[in-house]
Amino acid sequence: MGTQSQTPVDNNYLKIATEEELLRQKAINDWLPITSSRNGKWWYSAVHNVTSMVGAGVLSLPYAMSELGWGPGVTVLVLSWIITLYTLWQMVEMHEMVPGKRFDRYHELGQYAFGEKLGLYIVVPQQLVVEIGVNIVYMVTGGKSLQKFHDTVCDSCKKIKLTFFIMIFASVHFVLSHLPSFNSISGLSLAAAVMSLSYSTIAWAASAHKGVQENVQYGYKAKSTSGTVFNFFSALGDVAFAYAGHNVVMEIQATIPSTPEKPSKGPMWRGVVVAYIVVGLCYFPVALIGYWMFGNSVEDNILISLEKPKWLIAMANMFVVIHVIGSYQIYAMPVFDMIETVMVKKLNFKPSSTLRFIVRNVYVAFTMFVGITFPFFSGLLGFFGGFAFAPTTYFLPCIMWLAIYKPRRFSLSWWANWICIVFGILLMILSPIGGLRSIIISAKDYKFYS
Repeated sequence: MGTQSQTPVDNNYLKIATEEELLRQKAINDWLPITSSRNGKWWYSAVHNVTSMVGAGVLSLPYAMSELGWGPGVTVLVLSWIITLYTLWQMVEMHEMVPGKRFDRYHELGQYAFGEKLGLYIVVPQQLVVEIGVNIVYMVTGGKSLQKFHDTVCDSCKKIKLTFFIMIFASVHFVLSHLPSFNSISGLSLAAAVMSLSYSTIAWAASAHKGVQENVQYGYKAKSTSGTVFNFFSALGDVAFAYAGHNVVMEIQATIPSTPEKPSKGPMWRGVVVAYIVVGLCYFPVALIGYWMFGNSVEDNILISLEKPKWLIAMANMFVVIHVIGSYQIYAMPVFDMIETVMVKKLNFKPSSTLRFIVRNVYVAFTMFVGITFPFFSGLLGFFGGFAFAPTTYFLPCIMWLAIYKPRRFSLSWWANWICIVFGILLMILSPIGGLRSIIISAKDYKFYS
């Protein structure tokens, strides 16, 4: 008798408990950086995509071209552009393929495609390697560009160690990291996107103005066959990472409002197309004109090859710094989101500004410290990047697409996806080989904190 009278109470209790839980989850989602504000415009997506795509890597494209040669170089550039645009389209489509649900984060999509546990294990480590890796590289890039700016403007000054420049650069992020969400950094992103166009234009226009150099050569510059092959591999890696904005695509789309009549993929796709046109305008002229003018004697950063006019090069370096500031924030945002999610949901911290303050400062300090310790980190990126960049950009979206939509065998969609997967896996295997060699070469004569 007693059991029956208890059941209604239990049901009510459960109902209240689940409602409380839902409210708690909603409160947490409103607090987390990615899902907090959903009033993005289509140009936000364009701006964020340009900023996350066009790395400072664009300046090393002529050098990559010199290691690839004309034919393969142009082929790889164009192929990468097409394939990454295709995988980006897939991700934009998959963001809302389940009615009434949105995959706000890359790993949520992974969990849907591969299952709860496996999805996390496949996507999260790769996403973290890419995002934290990029943040560390940007610490070094920012510091180096500041150093170049200082040395160009004042060549008679006392030389300051790179370590201090990285610290100066990091100081900006100790402040900026506390911007709460993606939409609140859209202004910063706009500045960064404009800067990336500016310094790319400076790079190719100044090269064109300088004209084709005397006795320019377009052959491979490595003396031995093995050297040529290794250089070829690492250049493949360089080009592949020039197109790595896919890690933050889901998170950018999450900031765009969506209704059944007007899904978020409309404005998002518009933004992506604009972004890709801008990316093309940045990449192709720099890579082709830079290589055409300097041939195989081009430096790994084209701004170094240009030297004069001084004020222009100094300006370009400052632009790089501003762009890298914006990029750092875009890649850091999903990491903050992950850390804060774990803190609040798993470790049951209260969602507070104190928590956010501590978490983000610790993260910035961590990337700064690693950047200061290993300033030859870009070689490392070629190495790790091969394992993580190639999958997240070139073939994970394709595998998910095949797993979810199951297109008919030998249909166009099936072929397109498999071609991308094969291309991506080749990149994943080949580029770390080149990266490893360049690490070994640069680490031979390296002294810590020198």
